[in-house]
Amino acid sequence: MKTVLTLALLAATPAAADIAVTFTESAPKDRFTFTNTAGCDLGPATLTLNLADSAAGLIFDTTGNGAGVEVFQPFETVSGGEVLGTVAPVKDGDTVIRLDLTGLAPSQSVAFTIDVDDTVTNGALGQIRVAGSEIAGASVMLESGGNTTRGVFDTTSRAAIKAADCTS
Repeated sequence: MKTVLTLALLAATPAAADIAVTFTESAPKDRFTFTNTAGCDLGPATLTLNLADSAAGLIFDTTGNGAGVEVFQPFETVSGGEVLGTVAPVKDGDTVIRLDLTGLAPSQSVAFTIDVDDTVTNGALGQIRVAGSEIAGASVMLESGGNTTRGVFDTTSRAAIKAADCTS
């Protein structure tokens, strides 16, 4: 009886459901990847990517007739589509993307491509390509299970979201 109780308590040990976010510059299709780096499942959740506070005033460049420079690319899911729910259309010049997820298993990722341009004329790599120093300050937010947590991109084009504890 003690063994069963001990095993039940160990099985209910909280583990952090962390989300690692990476931005990969790859003109013309830049890539964002969201990976569950924890050892437990993330249930239904919303991930929000917000470029508004980025150091270089980053925007999404989805058409040839808008705010972006030269090349453009619309939003395209490249992995994890099976857990991706609704994604509102991303308009040219937008700074926010919301991804509704049905869940995210440990080590599972959701990734998409889109063109990102900066709005400063003296950008580190010009306006078409984005350096880590230019995405710094952009944020990601996770809404899950009634909790909201946030991460901020650093100069290495990475952000981390420390999610609420979950039972593994």
